[in-house]
Amino acid sequence: MKYALLLYSSPEANDRHLEGGDAIVAEYAAIFGAPGVVDGLRLESPDTATTVRVENGEALLSDGPYVDAKEYLGGLYVIEADNLDAATAIAQRVPTARLGGAVEVRPINEQPLS
Repeated sequence: MKYALLLYSSPEANDRHLEGGDAIVAEYAAIFGAPGVVDGLRLESPDTATTVRVENGEALLSDGPYVDAKEYLGGLYVIEADNLDAATAIAQRVPTARLGGAVEVRPINEQPLS
């Protein structure tokens, strides 16, 4: 089964990431190369987001993220794991989980959107 590991962080946690330097970067790279890890993406900061809503057939665009929150989605991994226990074992290795953020593990629904 495929799972998404959604990495939530705060500005303070990002500071801790930067303080960790190359060692933290190496940890993320090791996870990306681990068996079962399909893909990984790092997102730009929330202030670069544009939120789209459609009301009465008209697109309404606003700058910034959808919600104002202390933590925000900073990146994600897509993994293949036999079960939730195996998926959470990989999530525990992600530095975000121990540096003040959180990693949400969510099964991917592979049904087409159409």
